[in-house]
Amino acid sequence: MLAGQLNQHFSPGKYSMELSSVVYDKQWRFDHQGLPMDLISRGMAIEDPTSPHGLKLAVEDYPYANDGLELWAIIKKWVSDYANHYYPEASLIESDSELLAWWEEVRTVGHGDKKDEPWWPELRTPQDLIEIITTIVWVASGHHAAVNFGQYAYAGYFPNRPPITRRKMPNEDPKDEDWKLFLEKPVEILLETFPSQLQAATVMVALKVLSEHSPDEEYLGEKIEPVWAEDPVIKSYFEKFHGSLIELERIIDRKNADENFVNRHGAGVMPYELLKPFSKPGITGQGVPYSISI
Repeated sequence: MLAGQLNQHFSPGKYSMELSSVVYDKQWRFDHQGLPMDLISRGMAIEDPTSPHGLKLAVEDYPYANDGLELWAIIKKWVSDYANHYYPEASLIESDSELLAWWEEVRTVGHGDKKDEPWWPELRTPQDLIEIITTIVWVASGHHAAVNFGQYAYAGYFPNRPPITRRKMPNEDPKDEDWKLFLEKPVEILLETFPSQLQAATVMVALKVLSEHSPDEEYLGEKIEPVWAEDPVIKSYFEKFHGSLIELERIIDRKNADENFVNRHGAGVMPYELLKPFSKPGITGQGVPYSISI
């Protein structure tokens, strides 16, 4: 359904999905999907052992990176506790045929077109397993929440982010006839440039559906799995995980109330809540579900 909307109501038209495929082919690599490497590869951070989370941000007041790195660390701690409990030694991973077969399938079947790429992480040690699982958990939870659940608040009012333009942008050249026409009838030209009413309404509905939490949404670290509760050690790890997520909500609230963070506080600036772990149903602009849910 979403692919059809992209092809009909976004500027690339029928090439929308093709362009997405090309970008995936040229740029996607598993080892850059974890938040720290994502920030580094995009030039938004450099490694710095003296900085929090081992990174120095290019933009210090970067809400997604600041809150995301806090959440990344919480997820990694939970994954580390869990993985080290069952795989305290590398030999246990090397002898687990099911685990190794799972990672083989991820690489060679799930991403068959990239199965021979040299950047795939090896799975030999507990640390390898922790990095792999943390990356997968992050992509399906924090990363998806940050790019998905704020769509309606930002783009539901389509002039903020028109999905398509029906006229080319006028060139600021006095000789350009389109520029002259724009100066004579700016409102009319603008309305002819914006999406049609049908296009705008269709995209608004799609964004509403994408941005909405269902009443039965399951959030990251909210409820313990029954099998985890049976093991007192894992149960205690999960309780720490849950408590850290609650504390993260308080940290985000404090940042949003701090006037020093001008990208998330001040007149006309919306508080950044996309990585607050929990949410009520509906369009809230917050909440990190356990997995991608649309």
